Amino acid sequence: MDIKSHLKDRLTNKLPALSHYNFRIFWLGQWVSLIGTWMQSIGQTWLVFSLTDSPLLVGLLGAVQFLPITLFSLFAGVVIDKYPKRTILLITQFTSMILAFTLFILVYTDTVRYEYILILALLLGFLNTVDLPTRQSFTIEIAGKQDLMNAIALNSATFNLARILGPSIGALIMASLGAEWCFFLNGLSFMAVLLSLLKIKVNPYVRKQVATNVLREIKDGLKYIIHEPLLVKTTLMVLIIGLFVFNFNVLIPVFTKNVLHQEEYVYGILMSSLGIGSFIGALMVSLNSKSGPKANVLVGSSVAISICLMIISLTKVYYYSGFLLIVTGIFNIWFSTTANSTLQIHAKDEYRGRVMSVYSLVFAGATPLGNMFAGYIADRLGAQTAFFLTGALCLSSILLLTTIFKLRTYRDKSSPKTT
Repeated sequence: MDIKSHLKDRLTNKLPALSHYNFRIFWLGQWVSLIGTWMQSIGQTWLVFSLTDSPLLVGLLGAVQFLPITLFSLFAGVVIDKYPKRTILLITQFTSMILAFTLFILVYTDTVRYEYILILALLLGFLNTVDLPTRQSFTIEIAGKQDLMNAIALNSATFNLARILGPSIGALIMASLGAEWCFFLNGLSFMAVLLSLLKIKVNPYVRKQVATNVLREIKDGLKYIIHEPLLVKTTLMVLIIGLFVFNFNVLIPVFTKNVLHQEEYVYGILMSSLGIGSFIGALMVSLNSKSGPKANVLVGSSVAISICLMIISLTKVYYYSGFLLIVTGIFNIWFSTTANSTLQIHAKDEYRGRVMSVYSLVFAGATPLGNMFAGYIADRLGAQTAFFLTGALCLSSILLLTTIFKLRTYRDKSSPKTT
Protein backbone atom coordinates (compact mmCIF):
# COMPACT_ATOMS: atom_id res chain seq x y z
CA MET A 1 0.00 0.00 0.00
CA ASP A 2 1.46 3.40 -0.98
CA ILE A 3 1.65 6.34 1.39
CA LYS A 4 -1.27 8.18 -0.26
CA SER A 5 -3.61 5.20 0.13
CA HIS A 6 -2.45 4.65 3.70
CA LEU A 7 -3.12 8.28 4.64
CA LYS A 8 -6.52 8.14 2.93
CA ASP A 9 -7.47 5.01 4.90
CA ARG A 10 -6.32 6.59 8.15
CA LEU A 11 -8.31 9.75 7.41
CA THR A 12 -11.54 7.93 6.56
CA ASN A 13 -11.09 5.69 9.59
CA LYS A 14 -10.82 8.68 11.93
CA LEU A 15 -13.23 10.93 9.99
CA PRO A 16 -15.65 8.47 8.38
CA ALA A 17 -18.12 11.15 7.30
CA LEU A 18 -15.57 12.30 4.70
CA SER A 19 -15.82 8.92 2.98
CA HIS A 20 -19.28 9.97 1.74
CA TYR A 21 -18.93 11.91 -1.53
CA ASN A 22 -22.08 13.95 -0.98
CA PHE A 23 -21.06 15.08 2.50
CA ARG A 24 -17.47 15.74 1.46
CA ILE A 25 -18.28 18.20 -1.31
CA PHE A 26 -21.00 19.91 0.74
CA TRP A 27 -18.58 20.24 3.68
CA LEU A 28 -15.93 21.82 1.44
CA GLY A 29 -18.50 24.29 0.13
CA GLN A 30 -19.42 25.18 3.71
CA TRP A 31 -15.77 25.96 4.49
CA VAL A 32 -15.77 28.75 1.93
CA SER A 33 -19.27 30.04 2.65
CA LEU A 34 -18.93 30.24 6.44
CA ILE A 35 -15.77 32.32 6.24
CA GLY A 36 -17.70 34.71 3.99
CA THR A 37 -20.61 34.75 6.45
CA TRP A 38 -18.36 35.79 9.34
CA MET A 39 -16.71 38.43 7.14
CA GLN A 40 -20.13 39.92 6.43
CA SER A 41 -21.10 39.72 10.12
CA ILE A 42 -18.14 41.81 11.29
CA GLY A 43 -18.48 44.19 8.33
CA GLN A 44 -22.20 44.73 8.88
CA THR A 45 -21.77 45.45 12.60
CA TRP A 46 -19.01 47.96 11.89
CA LEU A 47 -21.06 49.58 9.12
CA VAL A 48 -24.14 50.02 11.32
CA PHE A 49 -22.13 51.50 14.18
CA SER A 50 -20.36 53.85 11.75
CA LEU A 51 -23.70 55.02 10.32
CA THR A 52 -25.58 55.40 13.61
CA ASP A 53 -22.99 55.69 16.39
CA SER A 54 -25.56 53.81 18.50
CA PRO A 55 -24.91 50.53 20.36
CA LEU A 56 -28.69 50.22 20.82
CA LEU A 57 -29.29 50.20 17.05
CA VAL A 58 -26.50 47.63 16.62
CA GLY A 59 -28.28 45.44 19.19
CA LEU A 60 -31.61 45.98 17.43
CA LEU A 61 -30.06 44.72 14.20
CA GLY A 62 -29.11 41.42 15.89
CA ALA A 63 -32.53 41.08 17.48
CA VAL A 64 -34.30 41.64 14.15
CA GLN A 65 -32.16 38.99 12.47
CA PHE A 66 -33.07 36.37 15.10
CA LEU A 67 -36.73 37.35 15.53
CA PRO A 68 -38.05 35.25 12.60
CA ILE A 69 -36.34 32.14 14.01
CA THR A 70 -38.13 32.64 17.31
CA LEU A 71 -41.52 33.26 15.70
CA PHE A 72 -41.59 30.92 12.70
CA SER A 73 -39.28 27.94 13.38
CA LEU A 74 -42.22 25.59 13.99
CA PHE A 75 -43.80 26.56 10.65
CA ALA A 76 -40.43 26.01 8.93
CA GLY A 77 -40.35 22.43 10.23
CA VAL A 78 -43.54 21.61 8.33
CA VAL A 79 -42.02 22.97 5.09
CA ILE A 80 -38.81 20.99 5.62
CA ASP A 81 -40.72 17.73 6.07
CA LYS A 82 -42.82 18.41 2.97
CA TYR A 83 -40.18 19.19 0.28
CA PRO A 84 -36.73 17.83 -0.74
CA LYS A 85 -34.11 19.42 1.51
CA ARG A 86 -31.58 19.88 -1.30
CA THR A 87 -34.11 21.97 -3.23
CA ILE A 88 -34.87 24.10 -0.15
CA LEU A 89 -31.15 24.74 0.41
CA LEU A 90 -30.61 25.75 -3.21
CA ILE A 91 -33.36 28.37 -2.83
CA THR A 92 -32.21 29.71 0.57
CA GLN A 93 -28.53 29.84 -0.36
CA PHE A 94 -29.19 31.54 -3.72
CA THR A 95 -31.45 34.14 -2.09
CA SER A 96 -28.86 34.78 0.66
CA MET A 97 -26.30 35.41 -2.08
CA ILE A 98 -28.60 37.98 -3.68
CA LEU A 99 -29.02 39.75 -0.30
CA ALA A 100 -25.23 39.93 0.16
CA PHE A 101 -24.73 41.42 -3.30
CA THR A 102 -27.58 43.88 -2.65
CA LEU A 103 -25.86 45.14 0.50
CA PHE A 104 -22.59 45.48 -1.44
CA ILE A 105 -24.31 47.59 -4.13
CA LEU A 106 -25.97 49.85 -1.54
CA VAL A 107 -22.67 50.56 0.21
CA TYR A 108 -20.60 50.79 -3.00
CA THR A 109 -23.01 53.35 -4.51
CA ASP A 110 -23.16 55.25 -1.20
CA THR A 111 -26.96 54.86 -1.00
CA VAL A 112 -27.02 52.67 2.10
CA ARG A 113 -29.20 53.64 5.07
CA TYR A 114 -29.79 51.96 8.41
CA GLU A 115 -33.38 51.12 7.46
CA TYR A 116 -32.19 49.24 4.36
CA ILE A 117 -29.74 47.20 6.41
CA LEU A 118 -32.49 46.40 8.90
CA ILE A 119 -34.79 45.15 6.11
CA LEU A 120 -32.03 42.99 4.61
CA ALA A 121 -31.25 41.56 8.06
CA LEU A 122 -34.93 40.72 8.58
CA LEU A 123 -35.10 38.96 5.19
CA LEU A 124 -31.94 37.02 6.03
CA GLY A 125 -33.54 36.05 9.34
CA PHE A 126 -36.52 34.56 7.48
CA LEU A 127 -34.16 32.61 5.22
CA ASN A 128 -32.15 31.31 8.18
CA THR A 129 -35.37 30.19 9.87
CA VAL A 130 -35.73 27.62 7.08
CA ASP A 131 -32.06 27.19 6.14
CA LEU A 132 -30.60 26.25 9.54
CA PRO A 133 -32.88 23.31 10.45
CA THR A 134 -32.85 22.17 6.81
CA ARG A 135 -29.06 21.96 6.78
CA GLN A 136 -29.07 20.09 10.07
CA SER A 137 -31.65 17.53 8.95
CA PHE A 138 -30.03 17.27 5.49
CA THR A 139 -26.79 15.99 7.08
CA ILE A 140 -28.24 12.54 7.73
CA GLU A 141 -29.18 12.23 4.04
CA ILE A 142 -25.63 12.92 2.85
CA ALA A 143 -23.66 11.18 5.64
CA GLY A 144 -25.97 8.42 6.92
CA LYS A 145 -26.99 7.57 10.48
CA GLN A 146 -23.81 5.67 11.34
CA ASP A 147 -21.50 8.62 10.56
CA LEU A 148 -23.92 11.39 11.52
CA MET A 149 -22.19 12.40 14.76
CA ASN A 150 -18.84 12.60 12.97
CA ALA A 151 -20.44 14.76 10.27
CA ILE A 152 -22.00 17.12 12.85
CA ALA A 153 -18.66 17.42 14.66
CA LEU A 154 -16.88 18.24 11.39
CA ASN A 155 -19.52 20.89 10.66
CA SER A 156 -18.90 22.35 14.14
CA ALA A 157 -15.15 22.40 13.53
CA THR A 158 -15.74 24.23 10.25
CA PHE A 159 -18.06 26.76 11.90
CA ASN A 160 -15.67 27.52 14.76
CA LEU A 161 -12.57 27.77 12.59
CA ALA A 162 -14.50 30.13 10.30
CA ARG A 163 -15.47 32.12 13.41
CA ILE A 164 -11.76 32.64 14.05
CA LEU A 165 -10.61 33.24 10.43
CA GLY A 166 -13.60 35.16 9.05
CA PRO A 167 -13.47 38.21 11.36
CA SER A 168 -9.66 38.41 11.00
CA ILE A 169 -9.84 38.40 7.19
CA GLY A 170 -12.84 40.73 7.27
CA ALA A 171 -11.00 43.24 9.46
CA LEU A 172 -8.05 43.32 7.03
CA ILE A 173 -10.38 43.83 4.04
CA MET A 174 -12.29 46.61 5.82
CA ALA A 175 -9.05 48.38 6.71
CA SER A 176 -7.64 48.16 3.18
CA LEU A 177 -10.66 48.17 0.83
CA GLY A 178 -13.76 49.04 2.87
CA ALA A 179 -16.64 47.12 4.46
CA GLU A 180 -18.54 46.75 1.17
CA TRP A 181 -15.97 44.27 -0.14
CA CYS A 182 -16.73 41.95 2.80
CA PHE A 183 -20.29 41.78 1.49
CA PHE A 184 -19.14 41.23 -2.10
CA LEU A 185 -16.81 38.37 -1.13
CA ASN A 186 -19.54 36.83 1.02
CA GLY A 187 -21.84 36.88 -2.02
CA LEU A 188 -19.17 35.09 -4.06
CA SER A 189 -18.65 32.52 -1.29
CA PHE A 190 -22.25 31.27 -1.66
CA MET A 191 -21.34 29.97 -5.09
CA ALA A 192 -19.22 27.28 -3.45
CA VAL A 193 -22.26 25.91 -1.60
CA LEU A 194 -24.52 26.21 -4.65
CA LEU A 195 -22.03 24.28 -6.80
CA SER A 196 -21.70 21.56 -4.14
CA LEU A 197 -25.50 21.23 -3.89
CA LEU A 198 -25.80 20.91 -7.68
CA LYS A 199 -23.22 18.09 -7.68
CA ILE A 200 -24.91 16.15 -4.88
CA LYS A 201 -26.94 13.13 -5.97
CA VAL A 202 -29.21 11.99 -3.18
CA ASN A 203 -32.51 10.15 -2.86
CA PRO A 204 -34.37 12.56 -0.57
CA TYR A 205 -36.88 11.42 2.00
CA VAL A 206 -40.17 13.22 1.41
CA ARG A 207 -43.43 12.30 3.10
CA LYS A 208 -45.96 10.84 0.69
CA GLN A 209 -49.04 11.95 2.60
CA VAL A 210 -49.04 15.36 4.22
CA ALA A 211 -51.97 17.08 5.90
CA THR A 212 -52.88 20.47 4.48
CA ASN A 213 -53.48 22.00 7.91
CA VAL A 214 -50.15 23.53 8.95
CA LEU A 215 -51.17 24.04 12.60
CA ARG A 216 -52.19 20.37 12.81
CA GLU A 217 -48.78 19.40 11.42
CA ILE A 218 -47.03 21.52 14.05
CA LYS A 219 -49.19 20.04 16.81
CA ASP A 220 -48.47 16.53 15.53
CA GLY A 221 -44.71 17.22 15.62
CA LEU A 222 -44.85 18.62 19.16
CA LYS A 223 -46.92 15.64 20.38
CA TYR A 224 -44.37 13.28 18.84
CA ILE A 225 -41.51 14.95 20.73
CA ILE A 226 -43.42 15.04 24.03
CA HIS A 227 -44.23 11.33 23.84
CA GLU A 228 -40.61 10.36 23.14
CA PRO A 229 -38.74 10.62 26.50
CA LEU A 230 -35.25 10.85 24.95
CA LEU A 231 -36.29 13.59 22.53
CA VAL A 232 -38.15 15.71 25.08
CA LYS A 233 -35.34 15.34 27.66
CA THR A 234 -32.69 16.37 25.13
CA THR A 235 -34.79 19.31 23.93
CA LEU A 236 -35.30 20.56 27.49
CA MET A 237 -31.57 20.30 28.17
CA VAL A 238 -30.87 22.41 25.07
CA LEU A 239 -33.40 24.95 26.39
CA ILE A 240 -31.60 25.11 29.76
CA ILE A 241 -28.19 25.57 28.15
CA GLY A 242 -29.60 28.22 25.80
CA LEU A 243 -31.07 30.16 28.73
CA PHE A 244 -28.18 30.05 31.18
CA VAL A 245 -24.94 29.39 29.25
CA PHE A 246 -24.80 31.22 25.92
CA ASN A 247 -24.52 34.66 27.48
CA PHE A 248 -20.82 35.23 26.82
CA ASN A 249 -21.35 38.17 24.46
CA VAL A 250 -23.12 39.96 27.33
CA LEU A 251 -21.03 38.92 30.33
CA ILE A 252 -17.46 38.77 29.01
CA PRO A 253 -17.11 42.48 28.10
CA VAL A 254 -18.56 43.54 31.49
CA PHE A 255 -16.39 40.97 33.32
CA THR A 256 -13.29 42.16 31.44
CA LYS A 257 -13.80 45.82 32.29
CA ASN A 258 -15.32 45.72 35.78
CA VAL A 259 -13.74 42.61 37.32
CA LEU A 260 -10.45 42.04 35.51
CA HIS A 261 -9.97 45.82 34.96
CA GLN A 262 -8.67 45.26 31.42
CA GLU A 263 -9.46 46.77 28.04
CA GLU A 264 -10.31 45.69 24.46
CA TYR A 265 -7.15 43.61 23.96
CA VAL A 266 -8.01 41.23 26.81
CA TYR A 267 -11.66 41.18 25.75
CA GLY A 268 -10.52 39.92 22.34
CA ILE A 269 -8.33 37.27 23.97
CA LEU A 270 -11.18 35.98 26.11
CA MET A 271 -13.61 35.78 23.19
CA SER A 272 -10.95 34.05 21.09
CA SER A 273 -10.34 31.59 23.93
CA LEU A 274 -13.97 30.51 23.75
CA GLY A 275 -13.67 30.03 19.97
CA ILE A 276 -10.41 28.09 20.30
CA GLY A 277 -11.98 25.80 22.88
CA SER A 278 -14.97 25.20 20.62
CA PHE A 279 -12.69 24.32 17.71
CA ILE A 280 -10.65 21.91 19.87
CA GLY A 281 -13.85 20.33 21.17
CA ALA A 282 -15.15 19.82 17.64
CA LEU A 283 -11.90 18.12 16.58
CA MET A 284 -12.03 15.86 19.66
CA VAL A 285 -15.58 14.78 18.88
CA SER A 286 -14.70 14.31 15.18
CA LEU A 287 -11.93 11.88 16.04
CA ASN A 288 -13.96 9.96 18.64
CA SER A 289 -17.47 9.75 17.25
CA LYS A 290 -17.77 6.13 16.09
CA SER A 291 -19.71 5.01 19.14
CA GLY A 292 -22.42 7.63 18.52
CA PRO A 293 -24.04 10.03 21.00
CA LYS A 294 -24.09 8.98 24.64
CA ALA A 295 -26.48 10.15 27.35
CA ASN A 296 -23.72 10.40 29.98
CA VAL A 297 -21.73 12.77 27.72
CA LEU A 298 -24.82 14.97 27.34
CA VAL A 299 -25.34 15.24 31.10
CA GLY A 300 -21.63 15.30 31.99
CA SER A 301 -20.76 18.10 29.57
CA SER A 302 -23.65 20.28 30.75
CA VAL A 303 -22.58 19.78 34.38
CA ALA A 304 -18.98 20.62 33.46
CA ILE A 305 -20.09 23.82 31.68
CA SER A 306 -22.06 24.89 34.76
CA ILE A 307 -19.08 24.33 37.07
CA CYS A 308 -16.77 26.25 34.70
CA LEU A 309 -19.10 29.26 34.79
CA MET A 310 -19.11 29.26 38.59
CA ILE A 311 -15.30 29.01 38.77
CA ILE A 312 -14.88 31.81 36.20
CA SER A 313 -16.79 34.07 38.60
CA LEU A 314 -13.98 33.59 41.13
CA THR A 315 -11.08 34.48 38.83
CA LYS A 316 -9.32 37.83 38.96
CA VAL A 317 -6.51 37.14 36.45
CA TYR A 318 -7.37 36.97 32.76
CA TYR A 319 -4.98 34.06 32.07
CA TYR A 320 -7.10 31.87 34.33
CA SER A 321 -10.33 33.22 32.87
CA GLY A 322 -9.07 32.51 29.34
CA PHE A 323 -8.09 28.95 30.23
CA LEU A 324 -11.49 28.29 31.78
CA LEU A 325 -13.22 29.70 28.69
CA ILE A 326 -11.21 27.30 26.51
CA VAL A 327 -12.42 24.41 28.67
CA THR A 328 -15.98 25.79 28.55
CA GLY A 329 -15.78 25.98 24.75
CA ILE A 330 -14.71 22.33 24.57
CA PHE A 331 -17.65 21.16 26.68
CA ASN A 332 -20.04 23.45 24.78
CA ILE A 333 -19.27 21.59 21.57
CA TRP A 334 -19.46 18.19 23.28
CA PHE A 335 -22.93 19.10 24.49
CA SER A 336 -24.29 20.66 21.29
CA THR A 337 -22.91 17.91 19.02
CA THR A 338 -24.28 15.15 21.25
CA ALA A 339 -27.69 16.86 21.55
CA ASN A 340 -27.94 17.46 17.80
CA SER A 341 -26.92 13.87 16.98
CA THR A 342 -29.30 12.40 19.55
CA LEU A 343 -32.30 14.26 18.14
CA GLN A 344 -31.54 13.43 14.50
CA ILE A 345 -30.68 9.75 15.01
CA HIS A 346 -33.69 8.97 17.21
CA ALA A 347 -36.27 11.03 15.30
CA LYS A 348 -38.36 9.23 12.70
CA ASP A 349 -37.75 10.31 9.11
CA GLU A 350 -41.20 11.85 8.74
CA TYR A 351 -40.67 14.03 11.84
CA ARG A 352 -36.98 14.96 11.55
CA GLY A 353 -37.57 18.39 9.99
CA ARG A 354 -40.03 19.37 12.70
CA VAL A 355 -37.79 17.99 15.46
CA MET A 356 -34.84 20.05 14.22
CA SER A 357 -37.02 23.14 13.87
CA VAL A 358 -37.92 22.79 17.57
CA TYR A 359 -34.19 22.39 18.30
CA SER A 360 -33.52 25.66 16.44
CA LEU A 361 -36.39 27.34 18.28
CA VAL A 362 -35.27 26.44 21.81
CA PHE A 363 -31.62 27.08 20.97
CA ALA A 364 -31.99 30.43 19.18
CA GLY A 365 -35.16 31.50 20.98
CA ALA A 366 -33.85 30.91 24.49
CA THR A 367 -30.54 32.70 24.00
CA PRO A 368 -31.98 36.27 23.68
CA LEU A 369 -34.03 35.69 26.84
CA GLY A 370 -30.93 34.38 28.58
CA ASN A 371 -28.97 37.42 27.41
CA MET A 372 -31.58 39.73 28.92
CA PHE A 373 -31.53 37.79 32.21
CA ALA A 374 -27.71 37.74 32.41
CA GLY A 375 -27.52 41.43 31.48
CA TYR A 376 -30.04 42.34 34.19
CA ILE A 377 -28.15 40.38 36.86
CA ALA A 378 -24.80 41.83 35.75
CA ASP A 379 -26.24 45.36 35.83
CA ARG A 380 -27.75 44.96 39.30
CA LEU A 381 -25.33 42.59 41.06
CA GLY A 382 -22.18 42.55 38.93
CA ALA A 383 -20.65 40.24 36.34
CA GLN A 384 -19.14 37.90 38.94
CA THR A 385 -22.55 37.22 40.47
CA ALA A 386 -24.06 36.81 36.99
CA PHE A 387 -21.49 34.16 36.01
CA PHE A 388 -21.95 32.30 39.29
CA LEU A 389 -25.75 32.51 39.29
CA THR A 390 -26.17 31.37 35.67
CA GLY A 391 -23.82 28.45 36.33
CA ALA A 392 -25.64 27.49 39.52
CA LEU A 393 -29.07 27.73 37.87
CA CYS A 394 -27.88 25.66 34.92
CA LEU A 395 -26.41 22.99 37.20
CA SER A 396 -29.48 22.73 39.44
CA SER A 397 -31.85 22.67 36.43
CA ILE A 398 -29.88 19.90 34.68
CA LEU A 399 -29.68 17.80 37.85
CA LEU A 400 -33.40 18.31 38.55
CA LEU A 401 -34.33 17.37 34.97
CA THR A 402 -32.12 14.28 35.05
CA THR A 403 -33.61 13.19 38.37
CA ILE A 404 -37.17 13.62 37.11
CA PHE A 405 -36.53 11.48 34.03
CA LYS A 406 -34.71 8.82 36.06
CA LEU A 407 -37.69 8.58 38.41
CA ARG A 408 -40.01 8.45 35.41
CA THR A 409 -38.00 5.61 33.86
CA TYR A 410 -37.93 3.73 37.17
CA ARG A 411 -41.70 4.18 37.58
CA ASP A 412 -42.38 2.94 34.04
CA LYS A 413 -40.21 -0.13 34.56
CA SER A 414 -41.70 -1.03 37.93
CA SER A 415 -45.34 -0.41 37.00
CA PRO A 416 -47.22 -3.64 36.11
CA LYS A 417 -47.89 -4.08 32.39
CA THR A 418 -51.48 -4.69 31.36
CA THR A 419 -52.41 -7.11 28.62
